[in-house]
Amino acid sequence: MDVEKILQTIESDWPEHLGRVQRYVSQPSVSATGQGMREMAAMLMEDLKVLGCQKIELIETPNWPVVYAHLDVGAPKTIIFYGMYDVQPADEPNWTVDPFAGTVVEDPDLGPVVMSRGVTNQKGPLAATLNALTAIKKVTGTLPFNAKFVVEGEEEMASVDLPEVLEKLRPELEGCDCCYFAHYGQDAKGKVMHYLGTKGVIYMKLKIKGGDWGAPIGDSIHGSNAIWIDNPVWNMVHLLESLKDKDEKVLVEGFYDDVAGPLPGDEEVLAELLKTLDQELILKSWNTKKFKLGMNMEQAMRRYFFTPELNICGIEGGYTEEGTKTLLPHEVHVNIDIRTVPNMDPKKVIRQLDAHFEKLGMADKLEVQYFNGYNWQRSGLYEPQIKAMLDAIEELGIDKEVWVTLAGSAPFSLFQSMFNIPCVFGGLGHGGRVHSVNEYATVQGIKDMEKSIVLFLRNLMKE
Repeated sequence: MDVEKILQTIESDWPEHLGRVQRYVSQPSVSATGQGMREMAAMLMEDLKVLGCQKIELIETPNWPVVYAHLDVGAPKTIIFYGMYDVQPADEPNWTVDPFAGTVVEDPDLGPVVMSRGVTNQKGPLAATLNALTAIKKVTGTLPFNAKFVVEGEEEMASVDLPEVLEKLRPELEGCDCCYFAHYGQDAKGKVMHYLGTKGVIYMKLKIKGGDWGAPIGDSIHGSNAIWIDNPVWNMVHLLESLKDKDEKVLVEGFYDDVAGPLPGDEEVLAELLKTLDQELILKSWNTKKFKLGMNMEQAMRRYFFTPELNICGIEGGYTEEGTKTLLPHEVHVNIDIRTVPNMDPKKVIRQLDAHFEKLGMADKLEVQYFNGYNWQRSGLYEPQIKAMLDAIEELGIDKEVWVTLAGSAPFSLFQSMFNIPCVFGGLGHGGRVHSVNEYATVQGIKDMEKSIVLFLRNLMKE
């Protein structure tokens, strides 16, 4: 690969490359509502066709299809490019731009940014990946590796159908050498945070509604009746209190039994990381002033890396609008996500939760719905595929921090466990406000991501 010429091509073709990013994020693709999902999948398939993929397939699921494509150039190595084309809703009322217009705006601190839903999570990096591959092919006439693309439309729905799709694709994907997922890795000051893995996730919905057990059925009633009619919200409050104490300890029996703590090499990575962490910047990036429980930086990082969590995502029930309205609600809903760490088994955690709910004696009033989540995933610091990315970052002269894991989750464990291949995610680029109003990515960062992908792939071919 003539890397210098490829990097020059990214520069010269930048208007077209940025245009692809804007085109992707301007097409709504909200898996929660279905808005624009088929149109986005069709757009992606057309671009994969232009790239030269010989096989392009839309694999249907009960929800949204997976786009699968294969570009075989007869090379000795094959890379899986995993991606997602779905995004979260953009229904927040205070966006400063149209969330599905791919608008470039000037940020006073960061310079030009693309502000749009999905530009950071995750269609911006997906477009940047295809841009990088397009530049390589334009210069060399081909790719130096075979490429297989697995791009799902349900990541924001916990990838509920991806395991079954990967099982169908097993004959196609066995024998691949690496799985790569593009991810902006730089903070607001330009430093790269490279993660060696992810936590697992279990998502569940709890519902308590009126019925034979004594609360109102079908509709809420006047609040004065609370003196003699049961209230689903109070029942949910007591349930939630049973899950976690004031010191943030999860009270589900056996929840911590399989927690492995630091794996070999983790303490070394953490010690090095603590030398360079910027606590003020970390807190600012999450719009908060301090860590909970009065934790210092080291305590917070140990919890971030090695401790599982149970988080309330949202509660809905009763009257919450302006003014007063005395009401006894007839139902209440709570959404919860649980983040798991090595060596926790999601199926075992679900059994522990079921046992906990059974002990509460609420079977006649509580509905629990679990959603397929992901297991935790880890790669070693010295694996050659990880080194290929870290060397690419160094070659571009960017400071980096290696993090043990990301507290968030993604389905990398499926590729690692099913196909016994390492997973790498990362690259250059900076974005922010994921799942929030005014999601953004810097224009320069998107370009830098493309360059880091090129160097990573070149390094990977050397291994």
